[in-house]
Amino acid sequence: MEKVDLERLFRLDGRVAIVTGGSRGIGRAIAEGYALAGAKVVIASRKAQACAETVEAIAKRGGEALAVPTHLGELDQLERLVAAAVDRFGGIDILVNNAANPLALPFGSVTAEAWEKSFSVNLRGPVFLTQYALPALTASGRASVVNVSSAGAYLFSAHTHMYAAAKAGLLAYTRALAAELAPRKIRVNAIAPGTIDTDMVRNNPPQMQEVMAKASLQGRAAHPDELVGLALFLASDASSFVTGATINIDGGLVPR
Repeated sequence: MEKVDLERLFRLDGRVAIVTGGSRGIGRAIAEGYALAGAKVVIASRKAQACAETVEAIAKRGGEALAVPTHLGELDQLERLVAAAVDRFGGIDILVNNAANPLALPFGSVTAEAWEKSFSVNLRGPVFLTQYALPALTASGRASVVNVSSAGAYLFSAHTHMYAAAKAGLLAYTRALAAELAPRKIRVNAIAPGTIDTDMVRNNPPQMQEVMAKASLQGRAAHPDELVGLALFLASDASSFVTGATINIDGGLVPR
């Protein structure tokens, strides 16, 4: 390998990425990282102002991005997201299914409405968004889908059982789609984060935040930027022979 080839491994020049939940936390960190690596990034999140702020932040660093306010639970909005990305940038090479709904209820109090609200964002949304993007991903010839699951998919996730079940289902889809889409030259992988310092974690009581942070072998919460390297690896040519994999990024939470 020559130096120039090594330097290109993690570059995303000429590629288009959609990042759901891309206006804050893990999604924003990934979106900004992809832009710095040369990708044109589509920021999809529910709040228009937050999407616009992320696009502005990327532009200030010399990147190019598009804000498309999107609710992952609304299928028509997912179709519009794909259409907007293709219309603006001409295609889709990378899809990061990151948006999530942390709705938690004790078992015995679960309603059909709560179940639908949780699974429509955490599982149905990523599955259908990937399907809507399939023609564009196929046309890419080097496409990568990165599903953001959770360490909770492996753990005794009391009270967050709906979230954990949906995230476990996303891992099943990761493996199934990796097999089904390989002939189209589409790679499908997943990331399973542990405790990350995001709004989702900070919405818990301080005592619970401390318990979550100290649960891993490293005994701390990660900064969202610590996920960028792995997300960049899975989107780039550096992982050209990786598909169907789930990589834990949890400070040793699941092994512990």
